[in-house]
Amino acid sequence: MEFTVLEGDIAEESADALVNAAGTSLRMGSGVAGALRRKGGEALNDAAVAKGPIDLGEVAVTDAFDLDATYVLHAAAMPHFGDGKATASSIEAATRNALSVADELACHSLVMPILGTGEAGMDFESGAKIVIREIDRFEPRHLSEVSVIAFERSQFELLCRITDSL
Repeated sequence: MEFTVLEGDIAEESADALVNAAGTSLRMGSGVAGALRRKGGEALNDAAVAKGPIDLGEVAVTDAFDLDATYVLHAAAMPHFGDGKATASSIEAATRNALSVADELACHSLVMPILGTGEAGMDFESGAKIVIREIDRFEPRHLSEVSVIAFERSQFELLCRITDSL
């Protein structure tokens, strides 16, 4: 499986599946979810909310609507906003389940943010190490390209350092 690090807005990426950094309610507010909602359209948020709430670590699948993807995988690495923060175990489970669901859907390409960071509470470096470790452990049947994406230059540089050390 090819692994790459990207810098930019996940909503501008093209892949079979894009991963949304979701809370358990699946309401798409700010951050990654907000970017996907703005580009994907209000129907994306409506479809996500209709699938929720889900348990911590679980993944809900929706159409990608106006995004350049087939699916959006809503990976719940944090409780509903205000109800707690992401943990190492919730990030591990959400990452592992997003990869598994993409593979079950026969996706070949996937773009994923670093789950559980920012408003979700985990610091970016710790979250990145967890996500990258789970990707490294994953043994796909279909997935051939997995990318992690960072919006900010400093986060992109940190991701490059972490992956270089593997």
